[in-house]
This record gives sequence, C-alpha cells and structure tokens, in this order.
Amino acid sequence: MAWKNLSQTSLADAFICSHPALNELDEIDNLIDWSACEALMVNIHSNPMGDRAYPPLLMFKILLLQTWYNLSDPACEKQLARDLLFRRFVQLSLTDQVPDHSTLWRFRNRPQTEGLFDRLLENINDQLRQQGLIMKTGEASIIDASVIQAKNNRPNKNAQGENTQDAEASYNVKTTSDGTRKTTYGFKAHINVDEDVFIKKHDVTTGSSHYSHTFETLLTGQEKVVYNLKVTSAYKSPAHDTLLKKRKIKNNILHRAYRNTPLTVHQKQLNRFASEVRYIVERTFGILKQHYGMAQARYNGLARSAAKLTLMCISYNLKRAAVIKQR
Repeated sequence: MAWKNLSQTSLADAFICSHPALNELDEIDNLIDWSACEALMVNIHSNPMGDRAYPPLLMFKILLLQTWYNLSDPACEKQLARDLLFRRFVQLSLTDQVPDHSTLWRFRNRPQTEGLFDRLLENINDQLRQQGLIMKTGEASIIDASVIQAKNNRPNKNAQGENTQDAEASYNVKTTSDGTRKTTYGFKAHINVDEDVFIKKHDVTTGSSHYSHTFETLLTGQEKVVYNLKVTSAYKSPAHDTLLKKRKIKNNILHRAYRNTPLTVHQKQLNRFASEVRYIVERTFGILKQHYGMAQARYNGLARSAAKLTLMCISYNLKRAAVIKQR
C-alpha cells in the first residue's frame, strides 16, 4: 500500500486563531531533520497495492505524543481528534481523519519487530551531537538500572486455570535502604546517561537478570569515564575492571566491601566522590516513571516493553534538548 497525501492544509486550517498554546511543541519540531527519520522508515507500507496508509513519519510523531502525555492507544486517538496542538505537531489537517487506536497498535509492532526504534534513537542522538547538544568526545557514562512492574503482575488464573502473569517477566528482589525486602514481578530497565542527562544507550531485561549482565552493551565506546552508583556495587567485578582498563576508560564504579575486607580510606573517598553524580541518573528514572509511565509496563512481553522504553528515551532526549537549546 502507498502513503496518504496529507501535506496540504485545508481552508478550515486558515481560520484557526493563533495562540501560544498551539506553539508549545514547535521548538521540538524544528529541532530535528525529520526527513532523516522518515528515510529509516521508507519501507513501511511502501507496497503500491492496497489502500493508502498513513505516512510512517506522521505515525511515529503520534507515538512521541503518546509517550510525552502517557496516553493509551484509545486515549491518544481521542486526543488527536480534538487537540489542535497534536494536529499541528503531526501536520494533520482539520479535514483529515485521525488514525484509530488499532492502527496505532499495528504500526508500533512494525518498527518494533524490525529494530527501527533503536535506529531512530541513534539517528536523533547523532543529530543532537551535530548541534552540540550532546557531547561528542570526552563524555562520561553514568550507568544504572530500575525495575518496571509487569502489566499482568499478579498470579491470577483465567477461566481455563492458566496463570495470567506475563510469561516473559520474572521476580526481582530488592533490599531497600531501611533493610526491607521488596519483591516486584516485571522487567529491568538499564540506561546509560551522560553528564548533561541525555540517554545514550539502554536495554531491557527480565526482572531477575543481574545488573551487571548488560554492562558492556551499555558502553558507547566514546566515554572517558564510567560511573555506576548502585549502593550494592552490583557492577564492580574484576572482569569489568579489566574491560575498562583495556579500553582506557577511567573506572569510577563504586568499590565494594567484602567480609573481612573492609573498604580502605582511599576507596571510601572515591565512592563519596562518585556518589555526588547520583542525582543525574536517579532524576532521569524519576522523570521516566512519573511522567512517561515507566513504573509499570503498558504492554505484555519483553519486546514490547523494550520498544516502549526506546520511545521513552527518544521522547525524553527531545524534550531535554529543547530545554537546553532554549536556555
């Protein structure tokens, strides 16, 4: 199927009264060369046979709106139908029909299965680097992880007696600062942020996966120093120390005390220094959970949860870049 032609505005659009509220997303819209993103999705719905489909760039920008405002597919459809700000951002005329929620669901599955969301994140981050918003060299990597509760997290049974829990999730047991053990059934989000609080790389694993399993995949290869701020020093290991030394990356991973081997004064000083940047990654997770809905998965399955986190990273970086550029 080919794409719908939605590039022209109608007479009805000319009668819209100008208001600052309609321009709230213009800075983000002007920040990115969207044609470069569209080039990555050129093969989606490119078959000339069948009914014309919505352009993939329009659908991708709808997914960004959905992520920024933490909307479900039906809620996003309703908001797009009645919100002039949404229509302006995706360049949808007042006379154009909006995609329904099932269309959003089907479109999301296509880039997810082909790994296009990761390529879109990389492309957008490259554009931000070219504008000087993300550091190109000498950057720091601050690595941490947080738990995502699964959509179906309770061990209930359906009419057939089958467990309704998300089969791809697993239990994560965490000891809080007051010594309480907290158990969560779900996934684990791993991110790598720089000192300017941009998300550079990410990964999603099952909840029981150890924090250190994704350490090497989160490295960009461009960093000069690596921080990890887990109180348990989950990333500290001889293998990671050797890896960072081989790549000539300064190792600021928190030192870990062992039985009968307490930390030295020097190691305590290094841990205290490294912990001063703890707020950077914790604030990032706080924003993702409070405003983007990362605290609980919206969809079942590891692949869909990973795709959702990638959309969150793209949306978060665009908002962050717009704020920095405005300053």
